[in-house]
Order: sequence, then structure tokens, then C-alpha cells
Amino acid sequence: MRMYLLALNPTDSVTEGFLPAAARLGVDMTVLTDQPDAHRLAYPETEVLECDVRDLRSVVTRISTLGRPDAVFTNSDHLQTQAALAADYFGLPGKDWRVALRTKDKAEMRRRLASAGADTVWSAEVTDTTDVAALDVPYPCVVKPREGVASEDVVLVEGAEDLVARCAEILSRRPGSALVVEEYLPGELYTLETLGDGHVRHVLGGFHTVLSPPPYFIEERLTFVPAHPAPVVTQVLAQLDALGVGFGACHTEFVVHEGRARIIEVNYRAIGDQCDLLLAHLLEIPLFEHILRTHLGEPLPADLGARRDGVARLDYPCAESAGTLTAAPAAAERTVDGVRLTYRPLREIGERHQLYRTNRDFLGVVRATGTDQEAVDRAVAGFLAGQRWEIQP
Repeated sequence: MRMYLLALNPTDSVTEGFLPAAARLGVDMTVLTDQPDAHRLAYPETEVLECDVRDLRSVVTRISTLGRPDAVFTNSDHLQTQAALAADYFGLPGKDWRVALRTKDKAEMRRRLASAGADTVWSAEVTDTTDVAALDVPYPCVVKPREGVASEDVVLVEGAEDLVARCAEILSRRPGSALVVEEYLPGELYTLETLGDGHVRHVLGGFHTVLSPPPYFIEERLTFVPAHPAPVVTQVLAQLDALGVGFGACHTEFVVHEGRARIIEVNYRAIGDQCDLLLAHLLEIPLFEHILRTHLGEPLPADLGARRDGVARLDYPCAESAGTLTAAPAAAERTVDGVRLTYRPLREIGERHQLYRTNRDFLGVVRATGTDQEAVDRAVAGFLAGQRWEIQP
């Protein structure tokens, strides 16, 4: 069997998840990417071919010259629509491209939810500051790129003057882009992780997310939630149904306020930042194999046989200033009081970065699993207390 994986940047999900899973399934995986050198370095034993993966015609042409595939797949936020269209072109199982588009486009997602009667959020699209000045905005509000990811350029705004300034600032970095201005939705932030084959849908659990102080929305900690309250899950799934989500993996972010669950955004892919690796270990299921099988046209089992007594937490040490990383801990694996803890650096010593106010400020990721939440929390806190990250201007 031959599967084509569309990719932009190399990720841990591919290195530690999808490529090993493909090998276990006996699937020959070819990576199509516009950054072939980086991928060949990250995946030296995998076939990597250059392709303008953002352009559907290039993807179809590249695949057609190599022979008919058995599957086209991506776990990239930016490439879901292209992969869905390519799969449809070759008559293969895949996501509906319309659903992929409406979940990626945050303005279209709001319009779809409102038209379906699933949820109505005040929202507007803007492309320049002239548009902003004409809006009758409910404050506080949130500004975000219409098709952004990783909390990049997402900011809380308290008034009209600040709104114009923030939009001008973001548009100067993203010329030609569209922004979404929408009402701020209060509440605790959670995620719901689902996996479906178009007929069966499994809820894998979710996470409770701790964010940085406003006005930014950097995810600093995620704590595993084995099962959200049933009414909350029902509300979120109803909104996903209104969007048409049901095939493959999906990572949904939502807030709960006074019992009401409201979607913040839908990432029609497996959760990233090593949370997917943690889920596979914690639930003791072949998560990545299941995801690939759906794209090969295989049905999911009625019961995944997931373990349900595990607890977990992920912490992301963040840079607090721009500069060069001069000291940082190395990768580590340890078991403490029954807690399995893994640390992976996300920046190399000697790298220089700006301060992004996004997930790109992560210096590393600590993930810990066990069966007792207090023990997990102690293990993570103890590890972090014993490490140091130094950044020189």
C-alpha cells in the first residue's frame, strides 16, 4: 500500500507517531513537502519528494506521475483542504473538503454554526484598519488571523483604540491576510479529542488548558481529562455535527461557562505539541494506526479498548524574552513514584529567537503520565524546579 503524507514542517507527530505506525501497518509512506531538505534530515529512511503542497494542482500532478495512491493524508492544519481534495480526486477515503475548509476558516466556522442554530457569536472579518473603524464591536473582544494556528497573533482587546492598533500591527506582519474580530467568550478552556470513520465516532477524552495572562493566549499547561461531563460533550458534539466533522482525528478547543460549552476553534487533525504521543501511551491504544486506517478506508472498531484509569499533564516552559538560548536541560526520561516523565527540548542551545507571544515561545515540553494526579503534579513540579533555561539578549 502506498500513502502520501502532505507536510510543511517536520513534527514529532510524524517522527514518533505516523511514520512508525505506517511501518507497522506495512504501508509505504512518501512525504510530499515544500521543505524537502528539512524532512530528509528528520526522516532519513523515508522517501521525501519536493512539492508545492499548498497548491492542489501541484499535489495532484506529483502524485499522478508516481502512480495511483491508496491514501492521501496530512496532520497539518494548513493542508487539510488540499489533502481532502486530492483524496477526493483519486477516489480515496478522506475528509470532506468543505468541512476541512469551514473548520480552518474561523469566520466561515462562525457563519456555519450560526446558520445551523448551533451557536451564535458576534464576529466580523477585516482586511484593513478602515474596516475596523466601522465596526460596532462588543468589548472585550478577540482578534485573530482568520486561518491562524498556535495562538499566533491572537490577542484580547479592551477598546476601540486598542483594536485599531492591534489590527494594524498584525496586518503589517501579515499583508494581504484577513483577520477575525469576535466577542470574547468567557469560561474555562478545554479540548475534546475525537476519532471517527464517518460512521463511528470515539471520544478519546480531552484536556484542561491553562493559558498565559491576558492579553495573549499561550498554552502553558494541559491536564488530561478522561471524560468531560456528559452535557458538555453533548453540546460540543452537536456543534461538530453542525460543521460536518466526523472523519479521522479532530482536536476541538472550547470554553465552558455556567454549564454552556462553546467552541473556540476546530483543528481537523490530531492534537499536537506531543499531546497525541501522550494520548497513545496513556490510553494504550494504537492511535496513529487507527488514524491512518481510516484514511485507508478501514472501519474503526466499535470499542477501542482504551485504558481509562490514567492521568497526565504537559507543561511547556516558555521564553519570556527575545535572545539566544545559552543554557537548557537535555532530553530526559525518568520514572518517579510510578510516574513516567519525559522531557524534550524544542530549541537548541545557541538558537536565537524573537519573542512571539505564541506557542513558538516554547523552550521544551514535559509530559508525565501515571495513575495518581497528585503524584504526576509533584513529578512535573520537581523536574521543572531542578532545571534552568537562560536566554541572553
